[in-house]
Formats: sequence, structure tokens, C-alpha cells
Amino acid sequence: MKVDIRIGLVTISDRASRGEYVDRGGPAMLEHLRSHVGPSWTPVVRVIPDEQHIIEATLIEMCDGEGCCLVVTTGGTGPSARDVTPEATEAVADKMLPGFGELMRQVSLRAVPTAILSRQTAGIRGNSLIVNLPGKPSAIADCLDAILPAIPYCIDLIGGPHLDTISDITAFRPPEGGSSHLASGLAQEESSS
Repeated sequence: MKVDIRIGLVTISDRASRGEYVDRGGPAMLEHLRSHVGPSWTPVVRVIPDEQHIIEATLIEMCDGEGCCLVVTTGGTGPSARDVTPEATEAVADKMLPGFGELMRQVSLRAVPTAILSRQTAGIRGNSLIVNLPGKPSAIADCLDAILPAIPYCIDLIGGPHLDTISDITAFRPPEGGSSHLASGLAQEESSS
């Protein structure tokens, strides 16, 4: 039986939602994910304003209504008063996964010192992973490249459909039997000392 895999792409921008600004973040997420994530999947796209209650409702709709196993957002992760995407994500998530944000900031700091001001994060709602990305297209690509290896296994762990990477980015999954590459390597180091 073929599973209809759906991935949510949410641009959070007052100006883009009013048509005053051309959304570059949403198309950048779509292009990057199309190039690196498989098997085939259907995008579910939204462009919404920086309003916490609207962001929360959209995330709930994407996860619970649309059945997206992955929801990626762009915009609203900075320090300004209107930047409330992380707060909305935390409000609807069952669990937060701060490691995603830590890695994205680490990667972004190599390119721009103001990345320390960004508040990217991730959380789980049911069988869906929600990831908050920055708004700049080049930063979106850098961050996705960094976190994509962990996304398919995370979705496995929360009961979502089987995703994989289809490019030079390799998804991490522990080998059959449950031990990870890291654990195997540590055991070999300990036995040789």
C-alpha cells in the first residue's frame, strides 16, 4: 500500500501574506527538500502573517488535519516583537527538540555573526516533526543540509512514514539490532584500550 507522504511548508511573514513582498523562503524550502528528500511526497504550502494564534492554528492544521509528517517553517525566528514562531511551535508541540536549533545556529554562525540572534527550534506534535528555519534562502539551505540527516530517523521514532535522503546527504539510521554507529565505535575504542 502506497502512503501519501505530505510535507508542510509554512512561510511566516506579514508582508508576504499581504502580497507586498515576494515569498522567497517558501520556494527555497520546497526546492531544497525536493532535491534531498524522498521518496515522492506532496507539499502543503501556506503563507501566513506573524500572528501567534494564526501560526498555532496553521501548525495544528498541518499536523492534525493535513497529516504532514514534517512541517518546516521559515520566518519569525528573530528577536523582534513580531517574531513569535518558536513560541507558537512550543505552544502546540508535545515535546521540544532543542538540538535542531542548536545545530542550525552553529552552522549559521559560520556564515554570519548575527545568527546568535536567531531562535530556530523544533518540536513534535503527534506523528509530526515541526522545524523552524530562518528566513533567508541561503540560510535555509545551510540549516536543512545540517539537520536533514536526523529528520528521517526522528520521523521513524514518532511513528511517521518512511522518509529518506536522495542526494549527497545521508540520513542517519542505526543499523538493525539497535546499536548506533557511535555506540559501536565507542565499544571498539574501549576494547582496544
